[in-house]
Amino acid sequence: MKSMKWIAALAALMMVLAACGSGTEETTTTVAAAPEETTAATEAPAATEAPAETTAPEASGDAVEIRWFVGLGTGGNPEQIEAQEAVVEAFNAQSDDIELVLEIVQNDVAYDTLSTQIASGNAPDIIGPVGIRGANAFNGRWLDLQPLVDSSGFDLGKWTEEQVDVWRTDEGLVGLPFGVFPSVVFYNKDLFDEAGLPYPPQEFGADYDGQPWDMDTIRDIGQFLTVDANGNDATSPDFDPDNIVQFGYVDQWSEPQRFATMFASGSMTNADGTPNIPDEWREAFKWFYDGVWEDNFIPNAEYEGSEILAAGNPFDSGNVAMAHTHLWYTCCLAGVEDNWDIAVVPEYNGTQTAALHADVFRLLNTTEHPEEAFEVLTYLIEDAAPELLAAYGAMPALDSAQDAFFAGLDETYPQQVNWQVAKDSLGFPDIPSHEQDMPNFLKSQDRWGAFWSSLLSTPGLDVDAEIDALLADLATIYAESS
Repeated sequence: MKSMKWIAALAALMMVLAACGSGTEETTTTVAAAPEETTAATEAPAATEAPAETTAPEASGDAVEIRWFVGLGTGGNPEQIEAQEAVVEAFNAQSDDIELVLEIVQNDVAYDTLSTQIASGNAPDIIGPVGIRGANAFNGRWLDLQPLVDSSGFDLGKWTEEQVDVWRTDEGLVGLPFGVFPSVVFYNKDLFDEAGLPYPPQEFGADYDGQPWDMDTIRDIGQFLTVDANGNDATSPDFDPDNIVQFGYVDQWSEPQRFATMFASGSMTNADGTPNIPDEWREAFKWFYDGVWEDNFIPNAEYEGSEILAAGNPFDSGNVAMAHTHLWYTCCLAGVEDNWDIAVVPEYNGTQTAALHADVFRLLNTTEHPEEAFEVLTYLIEDAAPELLAAYGAMPALDSAQDAFFAGLDETYPQQVNWQVAKDSLGFPDIPSHEQDMPNFLKSQDRWGAFWSSLLSTPGLDVDAEIDALLADLATIYAESS
């Protein structure tokens, strides 16, 4: 059973993180060489000569050619290529007026290739699947879909208003909900049972054992669920913080902005283009830092990388009671016993925010055939959704498609996880997104990463001073891009 889970977990992780497989030979699409790493740049690079092999095949006859560019996100694995090619074949078989042409470029060269195509006047029409961060490199080039929605009568009511609003930016409505990964709290039922504690709530607005399900409660039960090698929990005067064997809470595979969103959504850039850190985020970072170094229920960097916490996959070690992360984490639960479930995110000041990762298809504003491109886009997110979502390993944004998705997860995790938590979490997204664009994005994000690293690695910090230094550095970094 466990060996099968490892296989499933590795396959799913490759899809979720836009992993890059080798290109297939003699396919109808051209696939560039696989990258060594899956992290993609998030700024548009300077245009370079596009590789000849990525030139799209031409449409035949009088049909309007619509080019679908895959590569800024997932989509380059062999099994994904096969699924995408089948979708293209099915669309073209039922369409006399439009011929859909698929271009697949591996993730490590996709930004260069698309930048070159745009600069040379040879841009494709449809881009995707791509998330918010993956699309940041081309902000200013996305088509507002709202006029096409209005003119076609396309029904946005099939999604909640919140899901649609995630995709409203200063460019307009840049995407329609497709694949979603809300954040939830994974919890280890065995550790709660051993401590004699009730499980975390699975409904938004619910209390925890007569107390608000908030960040204070997370801290309180987190300390009680943190245990040293002598069996003392973190509330005991005899607790040894240098010899912890079980932790109460972890923000799994996170970043500062995503974590802070639990305290409030917020913008990282003011209207005048200067950097911003919301007051609620200051409180979030101080709460987190105290949890690591004073209250001792959150592992520091050294503990996170230790064998006690599965050398970097803490919740999967079985030695963490609660982990805040996204639904895509179902990719990576091969080691922990099956007795886990998911709960809703805690509140702060009466508000609950479930940070959202999501993938959509977008249209470039250079398309010469917006109506036809929109027709293809709606085909991809409706008619072709079951095949594509399965290939990408994504939760469907459409309610009607979610049961089949979760039935598949139940085959891997048969303990009857309450997936309704994930469904409900879609109603509480972070707007604006924690993945929002910033001036000089790569450099700005690196500075945020250094800040997060300092919180996890350095005792004795003045967190307010660290935040002030972060703001000052971001001001310089932002100014470099003007």
